[in-house]
Amino acid sequence: MVTAIAIPIILAYFYWLTKKEMQRNEQEWIGLEEIPEEAIVSGKIIEIHEHKERFYYHRFNHVTVLKINTGLKELTVKKVTPLRKGAVPPTFSEGELVHLYGNWKHGYFSINRVVRKD
Repeated sequence: MVTAIAIPIILAYFYWLTKKEMQRNEQEWIGLEEIPEEAIVSGKIIEIHEHKERFYYHRFNHVTVLKINTGLKELTVKKVTPLRKGAVPPTFSEGELVHLYGNWKHGYFSINRVVRKD
């Protein structure tokens, strides 16, 4: 009798926990593209590396790592774009002059917005 009551309650509880965790991870995944614009980096693109990384089960990110020459030193900057339906990752070309808006995270500059200079 106790088993007939306890097992459905335990299953419902774990279903609820899993659903809550999936919603939290989806919000975190979508929030990756909204970075506060606290600083600006300007310079010329020297190197470009692009790859795809797994965020959570079936969710992926497109990561673009740029090496920028600011005139004083070379910086590593990163643009993370969640790959949703219809999402188009930004394209860059070597030798392009850019203004990058974003903030510093974990030893690299994280990009929110890019303005190309002519």
